[in-house]
Amino acid sequence: MEYTDCLIGMHRYSLADQLFRSASSIGANVAEAQSSESAADFIHKMKIADKECRETAYWLTLCKYGRLPESSHLSQMQNEISRLLGAIIYRSKTKR
Repeated sequence: MEYTDCLIGMHRYSLADQLFRSASSIGANVAEAQSSESAADFIHKMKIADKECRETAYWLTLCKYGRLPESSHLSQMQNEISRLLGAIIYRSKTKR
């Protein structure tokens, strides 16, 4: 992740690590949901991905107010992913 490399270059190691972990966990949880054992398991795993997405938003907010390099494009991507996950969870719940 290029942005976290920038944070590392600024010696913001903990912030870079937390942001990288939460952001990469979104995709890992979505991938895991693809092989879920039931609809309830799928929804649960997607909810975990959504929680990680919200955590990513938190770390990006800290970057914004900590006067770190511009990350609005990442915040926009995070918002889009959050909306998609919300729609998937909602639709999955209504189909059950």
